[in-house]
Amino acid sequence: MSVSYVDFDQLSPGRLYELLRLRSRVFVVEQQSIYLDCDDHDQTARHVLLIGADHSLSACARILPPGALAQTPVIGRVVVAPEQRGRGLGYQLMSAAVRECLRLYPDQPIHLSAQRHLDRFYAACGFARDSEPYLEDGIWHIGMTRPAAAMEG
Repeated sequence: MSVSYVDFDQLSPGRLYELLRLRSRVFVVEQQSIYLDCDDHDQTARHVLLIGADHSLSACARILPPGALAQTPVIGRVVVAPEQRGRGLGYQLMSAAVRECLRLYPDQPIHLSAQRHLDRFYAACGFARDSEPYLEDGIWHIGMTRPAAAMEG
């Protein structure tokens, strides 16, 4: 499994299609959440991709810069391909995303909007709940933040 960090304009048409297909497959079809995934934030995001030995996309996330959705960087659209689950790729993906946030935005906390049932997963990645539950795209979420100090090391 390799990790790639790419800006929107570095995504090939094929890789972009694969990324959007994976997100749609999981967020829209599997989770039955009808929402517009193409939200005009991908163009300013840094994309974190886990690429399998067969060169297919196994997991991805995006990092939005400070000011896009919050005053701090935001990790979002975290997704692992269904056939790749149970192999620890979510932790590998989040570790890579946090490292890239540290590189791009040193000393800044990181925010994310977590599906409520994944709060323990994100807590294990160093994030702490910072909001009451709220409904987003038909799914209960909570705001979570990883303090800047927690990003060291």
